[in-house]
Amino acid sequence: MAEGLKIFAGNANIPLAQDICKYADVPLGKATISRFSDSEIEIHIDEDIRGADVFIVQSTNAPAENLLELLLMLDAVKRASARRLTAVIPYFGYARQDRKAKPRVPISAKLIANLITAAGADRVLTMDLHAPQIQGFFDIPLDHLYSAPVFTRRLRELGDSDNLVLASPDAGGMAMARSYGKRLNCPLALVDKRRPRPNVSEVVNVIGDVQDKIVIIRDDMIDTGGSLTGAAAALKARGAASVYGACTHALLSGSAVERIRASVLSQLIVSDSILLNSEKRSPKLEILSVAWLFGEAIRRIHQEKSITSLFESSDQT
Repeated sequence: MAEGLKIFAGNANIPLAQDICKYADVPLGKATISRFSDSEIEIHIDEDIRGADVFIVQSTNAPAENLLELLLMLDAVKRASARRLTAVIPYFGYARQDRKAKPRVPISAKLIANLITAAGADRVLTMDLHAPQIQGFFDIPLDHLYSAPVFTRRLRELGDSDNLVLASPDAGGMAMARSYGKRLNCPLALVDKRRPRPNVSEVVNVIGDVQDKIVIIRDDMIDTGGSLTGAAAALKARGAASVYGACTHALLSGSAVERIRASVLSQLIVSDSILLNSEKRSPKLEILSVAWLFGEAIRRIHQEKSITSLFESSDQT
């Protein structure tokens, strides 16, 4: 057991936190998260953490209470005199508004970064940010992990390099697709689409040879599933033998589950960065665990060792 290491978790994804603790060989910290009679969140840390190196595991996907729980836990731990406090955010929510794309809108990602810092975090550990430049929104150290070590191992099992094609569902995802194309030693394809309004996508064209190939659509997240299923249909229409989706963060909002079930996708492979209830699971869904990746990063941070080898970032830019 690591001396002085404490790992706590909010309610967003307790199973992942438990798996991280198992890898790190430490018990999950004792904390009570309850509600006042008016439904306000009440936090109490149930053990002594003075001088400890504390990590709080909490994804910030909806509902907003997940984010608020994280902020309140950070504040509670900071006031309890922890030596160092790290916010472990497997899925960093509110990241899609990272700039002013139109007038009179917030830069949500920057606001969340400010809130986490103000709540007392000394550093942040996260994975597969929607926009890598969000790292620059923080004035504290941020370690940005990539899920590549987890996904690459699984994607290699789908076929050899002669039969695989890595596809991006849009131009913005080509950096990620190129990265995986290098790892799997396979060519790329691009689904060119137009988005007439938010959460509605229209596939226009497929760039690249996918005839009789096993095509993997790689993206950082899947929300409503419209982009992914539309891209899969376009690739299948262009002659793909089979199409797989590989998305790190499975939000699966709205009618996403129904879209996936009815789509031409052979399988959707996601991580457990977001906890999925039974209603969001289906035979087409495969969940890969990122617990060891976060557990190893936490272990190295605690021991003041480099985690550069976990970044896998050299070919992501």
